[in-house]
Amino acid sequence: MTTTALIEAARISRAWPFQEAQKLLRRYPNGTKPDGSPMVFETGYGPSGLPHIGTFQEVLRTTFVRRAFEALIGARPEDGKTRLVAFSDDMDGLRKVPDNVPGQALLQANLGKPLSRIPDPFGAGFDSFAAHNNARLREFLDRFGFDYEFVSASSRYNSGGFDEALRQVLRKNQAILDIMLPTLREERRRTYSPILPISPTTGRVLQVPVEVLDAEAGTIRFTDEDGGTVEQSALGGRAKLQWKVDWAMRWYALGVDYEMYGKDLTDSGVQSGKIVEVLGGRKPEGLIYELFLDERGEKISKSKGNGLTIEEWLTYGPPESLGFYIFPNPKSAKSLHAGVIPRAVDDYWQFRAQLAMQPLDKQIGNPVWHLLRASRVPAKAGTSGVGEQPNETPAFAGDRHSDRDSLPVTYSLLLNLVGVLGAEASAERVWSYLANYVPGASPAAHPELAKLVETALAYNRDFVAPTLARRAPEPKEAEALRELDRHLAEALPDTCADDIQTLVYEIGKREEYGFASLRDWFKALYQTLLGSDQGPRMGSFIALYGISETRRLIAEALAR
Repeated sequence: MTTTALIEAARISRAWPFQEAQKLLRRYPNGTKPDGSPMVFETGYGPSGLPHIGTFQEVLRTTFVRRAFEALIGARPEDGKTRLVAFSDDMDGLRKVPDNVPGQALLQANLGKPLSRIPDPFGAGFDSFAAHNNARLREFLDRFGFDYEFVSASSRYNSGGFDEALRQVLRKNQAILDIMLPTLREERRRTYSPILPISPTTGRVLQVPVEVLDAEAGTIRFTDEDGGTVEQSALGGRAKLQWKVDWAMRWYALGVDYEMYGKDLTDSGVQSGKIVEVLGGRKPEGLIYELFLDERGEKISKSKGNGLTIEEWLTYGPPESLGFYIFPNPKSAKSLHAGVIPRAVDDYWQFRAQLAMQPLDKQIGNPVWHLLRASRVPAKAGTSGVGEQPNETPAFAGDRHSDRDSLPVTYSLLLNLVGVLGAEASAERVWSYLANYVPGASPAAHPELAKLVETALAYNRDFVAPTLARRAPEPKEAEALRELDRHLAEALPDTCADDIQTLVYEIGKREEYGFASLRDWFKALYQTLLGSDQGPRMGSFIALYGISETRRLIAEALAR
């Protein structure tokens, strides 16, 4: 794959990251800014709560667009044509105490103070609540190999790094008010100010009217919490900005070209876009994505801690499967619960197996192509059929231990095997059955499969085993099971999965057993032999589990 061929394919691709990257080419037709500086991509994080899947997906999806843009202009990640800024809004005042952190009384006593000026409730030795959560964010992003630059609001405000942008806000104070006031309720208008001073007496972020005395000097006047009139500088960390103004100022100060955000921030994006233009900047390109929902259809929240966590997903499936699940259509809402994991795992491996055989235009539409570029770790040359460029990158867990791009068994099949083993399930037992199906089966020879064995055992323990209930077969089903048992008794132990599958099909088609469709026959097999309404390709399962063991399952079903 040549760079020229990739550029040509990328420019006509319908994959959403390339469609988003095209927005930047329309913004800068030459693919570069007039001053030659890198294209800036940004993601935001509010450190009032711990990082969660919503944080992960925003960085991942933004990285997809970043890498797509690099492909469009023929750049490599190490060329420095792009930057990804992970911004922490840690000067924000703590508005409510998160439900899922310790030190509730400590946080309650510090409500209203900047997150970076509240003691660490975790007692982990960090300078502040924000410092702890910022460290968790960086650990979280590093875990997946993201290439990013961490920037915190507190460091920029306190160091004076935002001072010139703050002066511009003070200069444009009235113009910003003209944008914001019509959007507010009457009561809120009376107290609204773009600038939020920090009280010199209580240290809290104040929501009070502010008078700009000298924009160039940064001097403001306001009424403090004790009723006294205060004149102080808004610079050097003695004030911060209202959310929508702060967002616009950040775009202006950092020169942000691309930022996506959730639909709950649609209105904020509109107002911040107007404000950044007043400041003399330009609203970034971006995508408004749908939100992730928990099992009850409610928005996941870092303060509530609802929804599926990263740790939970990685207990039951590999990180690549999470990235794969997140990739499709960001404008559609996705439910995050344990039930989606097995399908995501199998779909990931199916698409990964297809990648090497696809033409270039299909490769760059394959989610795995984008996942392979999401990490900063260099890939092994020539893997996965994605070209020979040395800069190409593997998936999150993907410093690959083997060159295989497919698995000998599906995750769903593993789950069925583990479910049948029941209380006897263990990694050793699973591998002993895999030896019936996979030549030379061992964790060393199949490291990716070894990871799935462990996650399948965990998933079965927590979600499958408690629901399994094998029912007795109906009379006609029992007759069909007896015929299946007779044929299996005559089959050789090494009969292949396809031949067994053909046998199962033929029995299910026979009119004397009265199955309305093959679906009904397979459902009967799943319910009587496996204890589930759904199951694997039976030929593969029988070959994996073993003919003699399957006959034992049939005997147990008939005995019921």
